Amino acid sequence: MTALNRVPSLMARAGTASALTIAAVGGSIVIPGVAADASAATIATRALQVAASKKGSPYSWGATGPNRFDCSGLTLYSFKKAGKKLPRTAAQQYNKTRHVSAGSRRAGDLVFFHSGSSVYHVGIYAGKGRIWHAPKTGDVVKLQKIWTRSVWYGRVS
Repeated sequence: MTALNRVPSLMARAGTASALTIAAVGGSIVIPGVAADASAATIATRALQVAASKKGSPYSWGATGPNRFDCSGLTLYSFKKAGKKLPRTAAQQYNKTRHVSAGSRRAGDLVFFHSGSSVYHVGIYAGKGRIWHAPKTGDVVKLQKIWTRSVWYGRVS
């Protein structure tokens, strides 16, 4: 019997009310052996949570946290806290990720803004066409809708 086949019986043992309660509070049920991309997904999810926790932190060129960030400083800091090392600049980060299509993007992927072949900005994809990022001088870390189609996506692995 595979781990996936055991899910219904595990759910029954956990109890429907317990499973619903866990889901309602944003928790998850850990089932040993059921995880194809779990570690990558966990790192991306944690990085996304770290970035969101920095909401309102001021932008500062060259800053890598913990209280001030530039765009790649925020992604570097977020993934470092999640347990993954990234290079310093947006372009270097792009070169270090596994490139994915817009249709394959997932929350926690990096979103790279480019002009021609030059990457000039990066944020962390939050879903629904939005990113967490540190936009520019005078601004703060925030959740914002992606404003252009000139973006590439990269998955940290």
